[in-house]
Amino acid sequence: MGEARAADGRLSVRSKVFYGFGSVAFGVATLGLSSAVLQPYLNRVIGLPALWVGTAIMATLILDAFIDPAIGQWSDKLRTRWGRRHPLMYAAAPLVAVACIAFWNSPADWPPETVGLYLIGMLVLLRLCVSLYEVPSQALAPELSSDYHQRTSLFSYRFFFGVIGGFGMNVVLYQVFLSPENGGILNRDGYAQYGVLAALVMAASILVSAIGTHRHIPHLAAPPERQASLPQLLREIGGTLSNRSLVVVMLSGLCSGVAAGMTNALSQYFYLEFWGLSAANISMLALASVLASVSGVAAAAPTSKAFGKKAAMLGLFSLATVTASAPILLRLLGLMPQNGTGWVFAILWVDAFLATTLAIAGYIIISSMIADIVEDAAVKTGVRSEGLLFAANGLLPKFTAGIGVFMSGLLLTFVAFPSHAPAGTVAPEIMRHLALVYLPITFGMNMLSILVLVFYRIDRETHERNVAALAGEKTVGDAGPPPEAEPVIASAG
Repeated sequence: MGEARAADGRLSVRSKVFYGFGSVAFGVATLGLSSAVLQPYLNRVIGLPALWVGTAIMATLILDAFIDPAIGQWSDKLRTRWGRRHPLMYAAAPLVAVACIAFWNSPADWPPETVGLYLIGMLVLLRLCVSLYEVPSQALAPELSSDYHQRTSLFSYRFFFGVIGGFGMNVVLYQVFLSPENGGILNRDGYAQYGVLAALVMAASILVSAIGTHRHIPHLAAPPERQASLPQLLREIGGTLSNRSLVVVMLSGLCSGVAAGMTNALSQYFYLEFWGLSAANISMLALASVLASVSGVAAAAPTSKAFGKKAAMLGLFSLATVTASAPILLRLLGLMPQNGTGWVFAILWVDAFLATTLAIAGYIIISSMIADIVEDAAVKTGVRSEGLLFAANGLLPKFTAGIGVFMSGLLLTFVAFPSHAPAGTVAPEIMRHLALVYLPITFGMNMLSILVLVFYRIDRETHERNVAALAGEKTVGDAGPPPEAEPVIASAG
């Protein structure tokens, strides 16, 4: 069989590279749309109150969370000569570029209220355009390969390029556009120039990935068109979204999303004020994460094969949570060196490398586990709904990440963080107060998200039974209504 046939589970390195390369766009978007950049940009550069910013980011994330499943369902039902995924991927490239440039180049002479409304509108549009690519691209993965371990390899390439794109752009942002020579970390023009470059990089990576995977279209899943009544369509959607393992993953994402939202929103505040780092230091921490993407990708597949996907993922995430929390805890206990000694940066760099390695390996494995839910849901419902499934998995994390960002705004207001304070001038008492509240919340939510994943129940044997069952049955959803949904958590098995 040719390498383009998804059914045999084998993909060439070339195919994996083309698929993964599209995640450069997602990595750049993740950086640019992360609260780690948006919160200080909107608060300290544009001058909007912290509570306004937190509320606005939360609102756009929640809206985006509801848009994604609609895009996923649209992609699942789309029938064109270019398949179900590629038309949306191609369309996203120019739209992402235009929206990105428009967001980062807001009018400087407008009053704050008007600029705030403009930025919220552009932020919603930009998130929508990114989802127009990201949702179909994610749904493409389980169609490219049905092999249990091959999927882990495929997602390794995806995460590798995503990290390279995000952290590579992070280095450019802080080392070039926001360098002291160009006006520093609060330089509005630097963000505007970054927006133009980010737009070009995202559009290019999307097109390269779409063109590079285009030849696989004839071999992808192509369920025939059919007419379904609204009640039947709703039953099918309900059957997919009520899959026990999917609900477990979504509940885990609900918990971790709050922690991720708070961490992303406050990371720059901690870097600048708690640790006393410069823009150059922050970009070097990004380099640690770039290197960690290599080690994380290298560790994911062997760890998954050695311990099984579920056990490996639980162990990796647990170690990552403890490692990431250690520096702030040690500082609160008085066990970290003083700022400015050089040891602080060295410790943070090593910690970032280790925590990111563990987290990336864990995320690769859990993404492969989510892909395995595709067949499990199809066996129960008779319908392949890759787009809806991946979009639904991202719904609660985006919703709760928005809540996390909102909570970070509340925390900044609670500790009386000064909005217009020059970088490095905030009182240590304020930052210590912030850390004392932030650390237990984020650590607790991350550990709770890991405990929930104990109830995920698809192992290799289950997946292979599902693939075998689907090989002998049609899965177009026209064999009657789906079965009743099972209870969410019946046992840990």
